[in-house]
Amino acid sequence: MNIGSFLHHGQAQYGVFNDDTVTPASDALRAIYPTLRDLLEADHNCDALNGAGNLAATLPVADIVFQTPIPNAQKIICVGMNYPKPYPVDGVAPPNPENIILFGKEREALVGHERPLETPQGQAADSFDYEGEIAAIIGKPARHVTPEQAMEHVLGYAPFNDGSVRDWQRHSIYAGKNFANSGSWGPWITIADALPPITDLHLTVSLNGELMQSAFGHEMIFTLPQQIAYASSLFTLRPGDVIATGSPDGTGGSRTPKRFLKPKDIVSVTIQGIGTLSNTVSSGS
Repeated sequence: MNIGSFLHHGQAQYGVFNDDTVTPASDALRAIYPTLRDLLEADHNCDALNGAGNLAATLPVADIVFQTPIPNAQKIICVGMNYPKPYPVDGVAPPNPENIILFGKEREALVGHERPLETPQGQAADSFDYEGEIAAIIGKPARHVTPEQAMEHVLGYAPFNDGSVRDWQRHSIYAGKNFANSGSWGPWITIADALPPITDLHLTVSLNGELMQSAFGHEMIFTLPQQIAYASSLFTLRPGDVIATGSPDGTGGSRTPKRFLKPKDIVSVTIQGIGTLSNTVSSGS
């Protein structure tokens, strides 16, 4: 099952996606659970979306505006340096990190499928980069869980583009990772039960149709269970929280010559068995 959030005639809704259509949650269900995160808080597997009478008439996706699947996620946690790669030291592969590297992403930094990525203004535009990732979405609260327990708390997965401004990362990771509308995730969350283990998920990223990144989940330095256990030692992971699990080699900043994003570029992040997140780069506001 693919679940996510969208706008229809300006009204925020959520529902079940099936390729070119979406079946919204009924008005009655949304009266109880206004957002998908509200539903997850009460129904960790979203079983209500399979319930008779809880869905409305199917819509073509051509009639909707995609939002990020959980527009009001409480936490968007990103894992840095989680695949072997030469970036950020040009031409020299750094050692694998000894510990998991975490940083936070603001909701304002992310847009949904088919929504424009905003080119930063000024010099920041000169190092605007893409980073395709597998995002794991939490389905039930997790606090002080072990790696052996961690996967019980995963709802599903989605493609994620951790848009980055490389020169601003030298100021701070937070600055480089949080330009407004610089990244994206979606188009939906695919429930984990419908997928192979994350280790077998194949991530690819293309830029204007050219393959730029390709990796399987098993290539991560720190596994998803390790990431969840580590993060849950810091705070409680809540339903709808997002963990972006890291990006493999092939980003624009890792290339010679470097290939940063420009207006009209199309970035497509695909996870086999889930779907493709696609965004066009626009000019800044």
